[in-house]
Amino acid sequence: MSKIKEAQEILKALGLPSPQYNEMSALTFLAICNIKENDNWADAKRISLGVTKGIMNFVNENYGKAYAPNTRETFRRQVLHQFEQARIVDYNPDNPTLPVNSPKAHYAITSEVLNVVKNYKTDNWETALNNFIEIIGTLSDLYLKQRDINLIPVKLPNGDILKLSAGKHNEVQAAIVEQFAPRFANGGTLLYLGDTAKKDLFINKIALRQLDIPIDQHSKLPDVVIFDKERNWLFLIEAVTSHGPVSPKRIIELEDFLKDCKVGKIYVTAFPNMTEFKRHSNNIAWETEVWLMDIPDHMIHFNGDRFMGPR
Repeated sequence: MSKIKEAQEILKALGLPSPQYNEMSALTFLAICNIKENDNWADAKRISLGVTKGIMNFVNENYGKAYAPNTRETFRRQVLHQFEQARIVDYNPDNPTLPVNSPKAHYAITSEVLNVVKNYKTDNWETALNNFIEIIGTLSDLYLKQRDINLIPVKLPNGDILKLSAGKHNEVQAAIVEQFAPRFANGGTLLYLGDTAKKDLFINKIALRQLDIPIDQHSKLPDVVIFDKERNWLFLIEAVTSHGPVSPKRIIELEDFLKDCKVGKIYVTAFPNMTEFKRHSNNIAWETEVWLMDIPDHMIHFNGDRFMGPR
């Protein structure tokens, strides 16, 4: 196995996310460890290297990879920053007082990782690796935890919690379930909830079938579907932060898609605020509703001579 492949194997074992054990990352790791193609990992050393004259020169001279000078920032932002977060390298160990982005900035392998590296392909490898992960943790786990922290929790009427990926669009969707539904949908049953990262985050297939709503064409469903059984109303709600209000064109598409569904249909466009609503107001279909997340107690009716009700 080549040293590049071995470096990738080590980085993966140390718990780096996949973008951080690509070829550039592996070459950076080899430079930081001062390992050439014919060296043994037991000979790894802790030396301080700058990016251009240290790491990039080492990679070019020993592995024939000549990166352009303007890729210096790529090494820093896509490799070394993550290495520092994962405790693979120390930043400016010889002079911690250097200002950020100093031309004298340098990196060195941490003593903890150096110990792991020296045991690669020995009987002590697993023990050294497990000790490092137990004490330091892994960057993959850290990133996953951070991502989980940024998720938007949505509490369903039955008390279950769904987690939407972060973003303004999903904030509006969460508000539809938690604020719109209790006020205007009679606390109805959630049948479908999409997510910008996972289109079918929540789907009640049994209830959709009972209402003769196709479930093999989820992309045609609006962002949120809620059924008010008491009034026999189906709320079809689009959350809009940049595009996609319930336009005349969208009405035709949904009416055709739901042609076998005989319950009353309420079409709603939900916006985060009045500013976003005004941007789309000339493209909203008549006989539909508008709801604003920051004014949850009120509805704007595009219904002409009547208030909210099925078309």
